[in-house]
Amino acid sequence: MTSKGKKLPKLEGTLGDGSTLSLSSLKGQWVVVFFYPKDNTPGCTNEAKDFRDLHARFRARHAEVIGVSRDSVRSHANFATKHELPFALVSDADEAWCQAFDVIHEKVLYGKRHLGVVRSTFLIDPDGKIHTEWRGVKVPGHAQAVLESVPTA
Repeated sequence: MTSKGKKLPKLEGTLGDGSTLSLSSLKGQWVVVFFYPKDNTPGCTNEAKDFRDLHARFRARHAEVIGVSRDSVRSHANFATKHELPFALVSDADEAWCQAFDVIHEKVLYGKRHLGVVRSTFLIDPDGKIHTEWRGVKVPGHAQAVLESVPTA
């Protein structure tokens, strides 16, 4: 499990185009990793679109944005195409990323308990350490708050 100030474990994930992304390959720049429960659901779509709309401003601050969920590579490819998402979506089917960031917890939906991804975002500094974390995220205004936490170049 990761926590603020600690280095991240080596993580790799498959993207919608079938390529592989290694978190360590992004060392040297700011990285925003946002975890969301499911592609093409209202809250997750709004969150992804908010990060999309601010993407150029994240890039201007030399920050890479990555979305992560347990959805399949194909689902991510369709989601990214449908909503014109300019950033990588990692398919975490084996839950390695979710476990490393401790974002799978018991949730209650319509009175039924299940394990699910708790909407969370992590800002990773250029040294590969967690700088800031947001857990139990509410979507409205969140992407803007994350952007404001990324230092200007």
